[in-house]
Amino acid sequence: MHAFREAVERRDEQAIADLLADDVVFTSPVAFAPYTGKAITSAILRGVLRVFEDFRYVREIGAADGHDHALIFETVVRGKKITGCDFLHVDSDGKIDDFMVMVRPLSGATALAEAMGEQFERIAAEAAAETENTNL
Repeated sequence: MHAFREAVERRDEQAIADLLADDVVFTSPVAFAPYTGKAITSAILRGVLRVFEDFRYVREIGAADGHDHALIFETVVRGKKITGCDFLHVDSDGKIDDFMVMVRPLSGATALAEAMGEQFERIAAEAAAETENTNL
């Protein structure tokens, strides 16, 4: 089982953050442009943990020692059942440097976009604080 999957299933925010490369690129299913950096990606993932209900990974694709992994999940957001996939690429240090999420159906993606939009002020503040603490 991929370490990221284990961390998410434990809801261990620090373990999740520890698995991200400093220059990770996060591509959201509901935002046009990707986000770059560990601070913003960590903050987004904490927001996701707040809005996903009954989250579970149902399948994992990829060799344990490979660099590319697909983690298929099911969850509920605002009463809408969502099926999605986390596509992860890990660098030579074992850190996630590319993280793309895709979800379906459209009604679920819309519910996710609305819920995450409501989280975004908090997400931005958390990322700014984390960046400030890193730069001290």
